[in-house]
Amino acid sequence: MKHVILVFLLLLSSQLLMAQETEPELATRSIYAELGGAGLPYSFNYDFRFDKTRMDSWGMRVGFGGYALDRNSFYSLPVMVNKLYGKGNHFFEMGFGATFVAFKNNNFYESCYFDQNGTYICNSYNQTNSGTAFILEIDGSPSVMGVLNFGYRRMPTDGGFMWKVNLNPIFNNNGFWPLFAGVGLGYAF
Repeated sequence: MKHVILVFLLLLSSQLLMAQETEPELATRSIYAELGGAGLPYSFNYDFRFDKTRMDSWGMRVGFGGYALDRNSFYSLPVMVNKLYGKGNHFFEMGFGATFVAFKNNNFYESCYFDQNGTYICNSYNQTNSGTAFILEIDGSPSVMGVLNFGYRRMPTDGGFMWKVNLNPIFNNNGFWPLFAGVGLGYAF
C-alpha cells in the first residue's frame, strides 16, 4: 500500500510540475548596427528595457561609431532614453538624447596665385580641429549634438532578428536638421 501511495504522489507531483507553464522570457535587450541615426554616420548599439517584464516600456540605448580616413577622424557616442509603444512584435519608438562627438580635422589648404611679377606662389595652411560638419556645423572637438528619435521597431518577443527605421532630427547651437534618418539591423535577446 505504501508503494501505491508513493507512486501516486510522484505522478501527481509530476503532473503539477508539468501543468505549471513557464512564461517565455521576453527579449528586452538588443544589439544592432545602425546606418545614420543617432550615431550620425553609423554606430553599433546596445539597447535595453528598464522593465524586463514589458516590451512597451522605457529603455536606454548606448552606442559608438565613427570613421578614420586619411588624416581625418570622427567618433560618436550616442546615449538616448526611449520608449516603445505597441504590442506583439511591432512598436512605435520615441526617444531623446545626446550624441557626443570628437573629431580630428587635419586639412591642409594651399592658396596658390600669381603675384604682380608673374611668380607662382603657394601658401599652405594647416587647419586642425577648428571645426567640421556632419549635416550641421560642429564647433570644435569634443562637442555634443541633441538627437530625437521617432520610428518603427520590429522586435521579436522571444528573441531573434530585429530591425528598425527611424527619423532622427538633430540639433546643436548652429541649427536644427529635422530630416536625418537611420536604419538598424541586429539581434534581440
